[in-house]
Amino acid sequence: MEQMIDVSGLEPPEPLERIIDTLADLADGDWLRVRHRRDPVPLYRMLRDMGYSWDTTCVAPEHFEVLIWPEDMARPGDAASSAEG
Repeated sequence: MEQMIDVSGLEPPEPLERIIDTLADLADGDWLRVRHRRDPVPLYRMLRDMGYSWDTTCVAPEHFEVLIWPEDMARPGDAASSAEG
């Protein structure tokens, strides 16, 4: 099941912290969609190290969506992809 958070109004490092905290609370089989105002490049290495895959889509200026799921799970099929980790 998809979980969604919007961190676009938060100042660093709150978006990163909120994403990591939310991932820690995901139930098995769930994935996370994040709305962000920028491409969260510092997050990607952390996701890889934690065992997650992701797709990032630039929807509009200052509107990015990042789909994050466990690397041992099939990619959720409803998101457009522009970059994968």
